[in-house]
Amino acid sequence: MKHTSLVTLLAGISATNAGKSGASLLARYSAPACSNAPSTLSLPDAPYDNFFYSDCNVAAQAVVTTPLLDSDLTQIGPRLIVAWPAGNSGACWFFAPQNGVNGSLSIALVNSTVGNPLAPVYSSAKNGSANPSVGVKSVLRFNSSAVLTISILGSIRTIRDFTEGPSILYPEIQDAITFTTNGNGVQLNRLWLDNVTSTTLTFQPWGSDSTGKATVVNRTVHFEPGDYLFSAAMSYPQMTQLEPASVLNSRSADLITQMPGQTAALSFLSYSEKLLAGAWRFLTYFGRDSMISALLLEPVLSSGSGSAMEAVIGAVLERVNRTDGSVCHEETIGDYATWTNEQEGIYSNAMSCDYKMIDSDYYLPVLMQKYFLQNPLGKSRATAFFSTQAGSVNAANRNLTWGDLALINAERIMRLTGPFAKEQTKDNLIHLKAGQIVGQWRDSTYGIGGGRIPYDVNTALAPAALRSIAALARGGVYPHEKQWATEADKNAKVWEDSTLQFFEVTIPRKEAQSRIDTYQTRAPFTVPTNTSHTIDSDVTFHALSLDGYDSLAQVQVMNTDDCFRHFLLNTTNEAQLTSFLNQTASNIRRTFPAGLMTSAGMVVANPAFGSEDVYAQNWTTGAYHGTVVWSWPLAMMGKGLELQMARCDPKTKTSAPQFCHDASVLGNVKAAYNSLWDSIEANSQQLSTEVWSWVYRSGEFDVTPLGVMPPPPGAGAQTESDIRQLWSLSFLAVTRNEKYKS
Repeated sequence: MKHTSLVTLLAGISATNAGKSGASLLARYSAPACSNAPSTLSLPDAPYDNFFYSDCNVAAQAVVTTPLLDSDLTQIGPRLIVAWPAGNSGACWFFAPQNGVNGSLSIALVNSTVGNPLAPVYSSAKNGSANPSVGVKSVLRFNSSAVLTISILGSIRTIRDFTEGPSILYPEIQDAITFTTNGNGVQLNRLWLDNVTSTTLTFQPWGSDSTGKATVVNRTVHFEPGDYLFSAAMSYPQMTQLEPASVLNSRSADLITQMPGQTAALSFLSYSEKLLAGAWRFLTYFGRDSMISALLLEPVLSSGSGSAMEAVIGAVLERVNRTDGSVCHEETIGDYATWTNEQEGIYSNAMSCDYKMIDSDYYLPVLMQKYFLQNPLGKSRATAFFSTQAGSVNAANRNLTWGDLALINAERIMRLTGPFAKEQTKDNLIHLKAGQIVGQWRDSTYGIGGGRIPYDVNTALAPAALRSIAALARGGVYPHEKQWATEADKNAKVWEDSTLQFFEVTIPRKEAQSRIDTYQTRAPFTVPTNTSHTIDSDVTFHALSLDGYDSLAQVQVMNTDDCFRHFLLNTTNEAQLTSFLNQTASNIRRTFPAGLMTSAGMVVANPAFGSEDVYAQNWTTGAYHGTVVWSWPLAMMGKGLELQMARCDPKTKTSAPQFCHDASVLGNVKAAYNSLWDSIEANSQQLSTEVWSWVYRSGEFDVTPLGVMPPPPGAGAQTESDIRQLWSLSFLAVTRNEKYKS
């Protein structure tokens, strides 16, 4: 059989024979054989249903959204998304009930002879001049007549601009979509701005008794009720996926059978070129995400040539800004890269990088130390790895090696941390880049309250990076910078000892209780009453940032970012260490709004102790970094507390810190550790997702998807959570230490 395009083949199936000859035709058309069986996942998270499919030819995710009876219909409507890791590519379709009654239309992908529910789509390149067209197909069911109102074909970034921003649509992208009817079916196609790649969608009535019909009127598709064979394909070059056995090291191979869903998700996000941040919204390189993930997952990730660890570090180094050493936060590739280049008057498909984040710079040497100095395989690979020529992805870095770029990054860190090491003033702390309101992991409008000086970067990431630079200098990674072996260590000690004081917040007991009482009247959602949360001592925590919105000298939001110091540093300043650990433990143990704990998990922000109205208004249960639960800080806090308690082990070679001999403090830390892990285990179903929220009812914090919550003030739309996030898979490696279990 000649390799005709599958989308063309599908379009020729009529409604009357779709159940018979259509199935036969599909069976006759097949992709190149794969040596391993396809990997599939079905992950419901109402009102979202997520389906994954990957084999040696294609990797794709489908997300179906159908409103529930209690859904906010201004936020949730029928929608179908297909996302491909290759090129950060995506397609999105919004549907509406033809009768105009919101909430009456239901859509679903159903199991059928086509797939359960997904099956692959593959069409060979024509005459060898283009890439294969690959994707997925399924049977899509409409419970009533429907209208396809908006189609977005090309890039996930384009979809995000519409779903998360002020509903932005770009005419040069939208106007390129063509609509074609074929019998009772319809085909949508868009040639990308590169004039080579295309995305194609088909709907064809399915089933021998089908009465369905799709028609096009003024670029709007109308569907009769019924089942339709749905196919989505695109022709961007695919990447080389790492299967579970290649992502994990041999010591961790049992996880494939013990935790098949998590390892399959990790594999879906792992490629020899890079690891991806999350599905569906972040199916591309994110520097911070991949490095935090690698630091937490390092005990189980593969090492050596072609490994997951080297995919992470290599992807970061490849994208370092050669001019100033900044680490790339997010890459822009595929159709969106062509579009953004054209906005600058550049007609090119070349990738570009976002360098506005400041925290990403500091993770790189920490991860390099972990791998190249502490991992036996990493040690043996250092020379060859750092000799790798850059420029295969980021053409701007041609004629440099990855070793050159590692050095340029370290020079940046030494340069930026030098002033504070000499003079400990607020002005010499690390600030966000000029003109930016984000710069670290809480990268949303209200994440750090408009602060210019973030807590985590200054008190943990900077000193940790300096410690690692010193170690790497001693290990010969920076051969011409031997003085760093002592200089970086000396500067790190200053940063460890002298930064916390700028962020410390202490609120007397009575004032703290009063602020909680006031918060309960200000919060735009239901919170527990204070009768069960009496404050019995002064409250101490560390501000999210300095110099925030509304002239706030300190952004006084209790938070989880203590975890960075616990996980990355073994500080030796006894005057700080004991009290710092103790306040972390106390804040974890107290129930929100008195502390960070809820039955839905540990929230990443608690604004209850802020004295201004803005705190309650901006850090809500609908804010991306508000009073919500993120998975990876649970893992980092759990591991960080464990590492600190391990310093008390009499078998360690170093003398134990003073807190080890304070029964009250050590007991508090141990109790917090167990409270945290009890909560983690109680919410195990959520752990692999990016972030989740809650609704307080009947005395419980009920887990609720963030995407269905009202957005915070001023936000154009709600931010959805990814059903699977790379750093949220950390619990493959981070587990409860039974030695500390109470």
